[in-house]
Amino acid sequence: MEKKNCSVVTEFILLGIPHTKGLETMLFVLFLPFYACTLLGNVSILMAILSSTRLHTPMYFFLGNLSVFDMSFSSVTCPKMLLYLMGLSPLISYKSCVSQLFFFHFLGSIECFLYTVMAYDRFTAICYPLRYTVIMSPRICGALAAGTWLLGCIHSSILTFLTFTLPYCGPNEVDHFFCDIPALLPLACADTSLAQRVSFTNVGLVSLLCFLLIILSYTRITISILHIHSTEGRRRAFSTCSAHLIAILCAYGPIITVYLQPTPNPMLGTVVQILMNLVGPMLNPLIYTLRNKEVKTALKIILHRTSHIPESQ
Repeated sequence: MEKKNCSVVTEFILLGIPHTKGLETMLFVLFLPFYACTLLGNVSILMAILSSTRLHTPMYFFLGNLSVFDMSFSSVTCPKMLLYLMGLSPLISYKSCVSQLFFFHFLGSIECFLYTVMAYDRFTAICYPLRYTVIMSPRICGALAAGTWLLGCIHSSILTFLTFTLPYCGPNEVDHFFCDIPALLPLACADTSLAQRVSFTNVGLVSLLCFLLIILSYTRITISILHIHSTEGRRRAFSTCSAHLIAILCAYGPIITVYLQPTPNPMLGTVVQILMNLVGPMLNPLIYTLRNKEVKTALKIILHRTSHIPESQ
């Protein structure tokens, strides 16, 4: 009964990015192009993969999933932040806050699982090339993709349940630009130690397990590449894998900085999360397209069809 009477908060106030009062217009002008480029870049990759039959392979199937994730991940937090920077209300309803936290961790964990699956795909392609089409059949690829979304849902449901079963009965000012666990738990008027321990362990285990599987895959891949006699074959294999590794480093750096520090720095965490929400999803299209001739060719064909510009060779 005490918990029921205590849970009176119906909305939260997002205080935004710390120490930026008076800089809202400048930040809006700075952040809007990043978000627009994220949407444009990932839509372009998705269109290229869907329109080109040459790109209907497991690697590009998972890359298409990553593009959907990147657009969705940025859209969880960026529109609300941009509206706040425009001077609109910083209020967010309790239900919207729950949804924002759920989808942020849902899509964030999918990234970890998806990178692991993509590493397995590269491992299979390079270490078992003759059996690749059998191992990575359309049915297996579909099951792996569905598995990433299912595991992400389970992971995020646990974190969301633990965070919002706590009573919020007093202060409702979230010292952050979106609803996230480290910013919400200090507002709870109950013991948060269980939620803190489980969230730290849950995020830590998911990240560590995925990272170890990725390292194991790329260790085997490196050994196999070194045994390739053709210089051109080694170069192509390293080029494909290096793009994936760069994307992985961009993804795991923020996770470690924000969630896996015993005593996190709030300002550093905010800066890193802005990079994770805005810059990371924008970089993935650049990382994968600038180093990939097939995707660039598919994009040129789309441009030629839509604008009737002659294709450049």
